[in-house]
Amino acid sequence: MAEMTDTSEFDSHLFRTALVQLDRVAARLNLDPNIHERLRHPRRALVVSVPVRMDSKDIKVFRGYRVQHSTVLGPTKGGLRYDADVNLGEVTALAMLMSWKCALVGLPYGGAKGGVRCNPRAMSVTEREHLTRRYTAEIMLVIGPDHDIPAPDLGTDEQTMAWMMDTYSMTQGKTVPGIVTGKPLIVGGSAGRREATGRGIVYALYQAARHLQPLRGQRVIVQGFGNVGSVAARLLWREGCVIVGVSDVKGGILNPHGIDIRQLEAHVAETGSVVGFPGTEPVSNAELLEQPCDILLPAATGSQIHADNADRIKATIVVEGANGPTTPEADVILRDRGVTVIPDILANAGGVIVSYFEWVQGLQYYFWRESEITTRLQEIMTRAFNRVWALAAKEGTDLRTAALMEGVRRVAEGYRVRGFYP
Repeated sequence: MAEMTDTSEFDSHLFRTALVQLDRVAARLNLDPNIHERLRHPRRALVVSVPVRMDSKDIKVFRGYRVQHSTVLGPTKGGLRYDADVNLGEVTALAMLMSWKCALVGLPYGGAKGGVRCNPRAMSVTEREHLTRRYTAEIMLVIGPDHDIPAPDLGTDEQTMAWMMDTYSMTQGKTVPGIVTGKPLIVGGSAGRREATGRGIVYALYQAARHLQPLRGQRVIVQGFGNVGSVAARLLWREGCVIVGVSDVKGGILNPHGIDIRQLEAHVAETGSVVGFPGTEPVSNAELLEQPCDILLPAATGSQIHADNADRIKATIVVEGANGPTTPEADVILRDRGVTVIPDILANAGGVIVSYFEWVQGLQYYFWRESEITTRLQEIMTRAFNRVWALAAKEGTDLRTAALMEGVRRVAEGYRVRGFYP
C-alpha cells in the first residue's frame, strides 16, 4: 500500500471511501507503488470564489470547485453539481471515481468533477444563471472541448449546460458545442442523453438477470426520483417489475402492491414531489431503504447505505444509481449477507457513455438517431457488465472490486506506457 500522505485539505467521507477502494484494489493488482501513489492524487484542483448579485441586489460569494483527477487516457470528463454540501473532498472523490468509470467502459477520458456550494432550490432562475455564468468564467482556464468537458449532475440540468456553453462560446467568438454535454437538443445536445443513466442501469440489470433472476415480477424500491431514478423506475415498470417504494428529497411513499409510475409522474409534475401520491403510505428516505424488496436502487446522494443500516437491507440486488451510495463498511456487510451490489462506476455509466456520444457528435457536427444511441449504449453496457462479471468469478470477489480492478488497471496501464506524470 502506498504511504499515507497528507490529504486533510480533501477531507470528506466520500474521499476517504474512494482512497480505501483504490488502496484495496491496488493491493490485489500488485500495482507499481509509484503508479499507486500517482493515482491517489488529482492532477489539478481549482478552488474559486463565485460572486453573484442576488435578486435582493446584495452580492453573495459562493465557493466553487473543479477537480481533474487524471488526463492519462484523454481529456477529463465529469459533472457539475450545485448542492449545499459540496466540498473539495467530495468533488475530488467523484473525479477519481469518474476516472475508473470512463476507463472501465472504454471511453478516451480521464475523470473530473465540479461543484458549487449552494442551495439551488432556494435560488431564482436569474440567480442560478448568474451563478453558472460567473462560475464558468472562473474555471475557464481549465476547461475546453479538448481539455475538460462538464456535464449536468446533482442540482444542475440541461439549462445549466446551455448557459455554460454560451458563456464559454462568447469568449471564443464562435459557438463551441463540444465544451459541455447534456445540453438541450436545439443547441447541440444528443437524443437520449436525458434518459441515458437510467437506461444504463436497466441494461445492467438485464445482464444481472441472466445470472440471477428474471426481472419480471421483481419488487423494486427507488430512492431518488430525479432524472436517474424516475427513468429507471419507468423502464423497470414497463418491464413488468413491481415498484413498491419511491422517494425524493421531500420524503418517500410505499405501496407493497405496486405504484403506477405513469400516474406518479403526472402527480410529480403537478405537485413537485412524490409525497402525497394517492394509495400510498408515507415513509422517510432512511426507512424506505429497509423495506422488503428484491431490487434496491439508491439514486439520491452518497453514503445512504452504511454500517448502521446495511444489516437491515432486505434486497437481494442493490444497483447503485447515485455516486458512492454505499460505504466500505456497508459493502462488507452486504457481501457477507450474499447481497449482489452492482457498483456505481458500472451501473450509472450510461450517462457518461452518451455524453461521449454527444461530444463526438458535436465535434463532427453530425447527429445520430436515438435508436443508434440506445443500441450503442446497450452494447457498451453489456460488454462492460460481462467483463466485470467474468473477472469477479475468476478472482472470487464481488462486482465492485472487479469493476474497480478493471478501471484502475486500465488507468495504471496508461501511466505505465506514458510515464507517471501526465
